[in-house]
Amino acid sequence: MHTTRDPDGGTEIGTVSEARLLSVLDTAVDGIIVIDEGARILVFNKACERMFGYATEEVVGRNVNMLMSPEHADNHDGYLGNYQRTGHRRIIGIGREVRGRHRDGTLFPIDLSVGEARTPDGRQFIGILRDLTARKDTERRLNELQADLIRLTRISALDEMGSALAHELNQPLTAIMLYLQAVGREFGRAKDAGHTPEADDRANAILEKARREAQRAGSIIQRIRSLVEKRGPERKSVDFNPLVDDAVDLTLMGQDRNVRVVREYGEDLPPVEVDPVQIQQVVVNVLRNAVEAVRGREGPQVIVSTSLDDRHLLLSIEDNGPGIPQDRLADLFQAFKTGKRSGMGLGLAISRTIAQNHGGELLVDPGGDGRGARFVVRLPLRSPEVSERFSDGLAPGRDRTGS
Repeated sequence: MHTTRDPDGGTEIGTVSEARLLSVLDTAVDGIIVIDEGARILVFNKACERMFGYATEEVVGRNVNMLMSPEHADNHDGYLGNYQRTGHRRIIGIGREVRGRHRDGTLFPIDLSVGEARTPDGRQFIGILRDLTARKDTERRLNELQADLIRLTRISALDEMGSALAHELNQPLTAIMLYLQAVGREFGRAKDAGHTPEADDRANAILEKARREAQRAGSIIQRIRSLVEKRGPERKSVDFNPLVDDAVDLTLMGQDRNVRVVREYGEDLPPVEVDPVQIQQVVVNVLRNAVEAVRGREGPQVIVSTSLDDRHLLLSIEDNGPGIPQDRLADLFQAFKTGKRSGMGLGLAISRTIAQNHGGELLVDPGGDGRGARFVVRLPLRSPEVSERFSDGLAPGRDRTGS
């Protein structure tokens, strides 16, 4: 056996194998910690020094829980003792994302993998640690940029719908003006003919109509505002049919009344965990394309339906247009690719991204040969229990309405 010395001239290291091991530990990019059965730190490499802010001599011999977040530090010794008694693993041989505690007390995300070694001195546990701070910052920034892009496409869609929305908003505002003029005439007649209960009833009836039109105008503005306001993704449990129906109503504002939109909503659908504004954005994007595809055709029709399979809620939007040409299918979901004269070419690309971010998918049947195109949004059910309940012979019924 050959021996060597610490390069700094310190104590004797031991064999060549030990020297090689120390060299590997010190040059490793990832942090490496070795602890004994009592959770005392035996090895703490240089990557760990940089990661946690401690020098090796400050931590060797101390309990490893000094490097853990409070929720793990308090229970770690119990976990380790339970594993040694029962062999039940919580993290050993599995790996997981946890939080480490820096010397200054700040907590940061790390990826931790733990292995076990049996040595003449007893069991030892080797932890491989990777600081995830930079990756998490990058993911956060990418999510922010994606949210901004999604919002941009909503604004772009509303910009393209601008004249239709202005027309739709002008209708209740014009009605309010006419009703207020009528109330003024009623008060003028009451002043000339004398105040009567009948005159009061007529005036109140007119004012009630004006109030309803004001509520209608406010509802239109609120829908537009919810689509364009800057906000982070916010998922919550919602009823699917009202969510879809509200988006359909918004899309059809000021649209060609010759296009018949049939709504076929499945009954007793379970709640779904989604970002409501983003899902409505998908409905608006796909439905606008369908309405555009059938415009000018004989008997133009679009069918919007919701249903359920064993694991997903399904939204289908099908038109009776000419279908999608085969040469457009390859780049149908690519950003900035569009066959329209206006628009950014982001609608379908963003819609698929939104569906995938929800754990689902946006699929297309291109149609053709006398069939129109059909787009299907698949969203996962909220929980396995819901999936089992609705796949046990409970087929959803249909409620057919036309608009």
